[in-house]
Order: sequence, then C-alpha cells, then structure tokens
Amino acid sequence: MTFLTAPPMATMLVARGGDTLWSSMALACDALSEGLKHTLDNLCAVHANVRKLGLGYENTAPPEPSVDDYNNAEGTLHPAVIRHPETGRKCLCINGDYTIRFERWTRQESLGLLQFLLQHGQRPEFGVRFHWRPGSVAFWDNRQVWHLAVNDDRGMPRVMNRTVLKGTEPLPANA
Repeated sequence: MTFLTAPPMATMLVARGGDTLWSSMALACDALSEGLKHTLDNLCAVHANVRKLGLGYENTAPPEPSVDDYNNAEGTLHPAVIRHPETGRKCLCINGDYTIRFERWTRQESLGLLQFLLQHGQRPEFGVRFHWRPGSVAFWDNRQVWHLAVNDDRGMPRVMNRTVLKGTEPLPANA
C-alpha cells in the first residue's frame, strides 16, 4: 500500500491455503553495487494505484493501464531507498504493484531500472517461504520486506484475515 503517504508499518495475517513469500529489501539493497546505491539514494519514486489493485473483488481483471496512464498518474513520492526508523538500515522502497516511475522520469525511462530492481529483489537468498498450518499467524514489517502470496493451491479457496498497523512517512536513506 505504498501509494499512501504513510503506508502501513506492519501486517498481521492468518491464512488457510497456499504458501506466502517474503523478500528482504534490506538484503536486496545491501547487495547492490556502490554506484547504483548512490544513484538510488538520490531518487524518489512515484507510487500510485494505477491498476486499482485490491479495491474490489470482481471476477474480471481491470484493463492494463496505458503508458499515458502511468505517465500522467499523480501519486505519492517516496525515496527509492529508505532508512528503517528503528534499525537505521537502508531498504529498497519500490514494488511491482504501486511503483510506477521515478520522479521526473517517464514510465518508459523508468521501466529498465524498475524491472532490474524488481528481479533483483526476488533473488532466493533474500527470501523466505512460509507454509500455512492451522493456528499459524504471520507478522511482518512492511518497511523492509515484500510480501507475495504464492498461487500454489489452484482451485482451492484461500481464507485470509489481515490487520495492518498504522505507519509513518518513509525516511530518506540520506537523511
């Protein structure tokens, strides 16, 4: 929910069915080259709910937005790299759902770097896979991890109960 000015700081989830993945954006940030870290420290990204994810449960997917939709969307600006408020650790602050471009860049100019960062963030060494069992509860810090539900329970219902904790505006890494 990074399209919000103050995204939720944490999520608690109880689920039945499927697995869940998390990927550490702190580890992903640490593994970047010094040159790319320096570049990202000085970039802000536009986060917008252009595809209207999570706003309804219709059986049809909304149409993919056009390039103009991405270029013209007004969204929330967050630093591309943030500093975790408690640990001080740098974390990537981009994601495939809501990060649509970099500030003052077009969507087309942003795509190469965004795609690289999204693929980089999915490297297995940054992640953990969790298999839900009866009574399991997951609690994670949204400021430093990506969350992904795995579609490995084809045709089976997934039941989820989620609570999010109020967050604050992300801190720039170079602050």
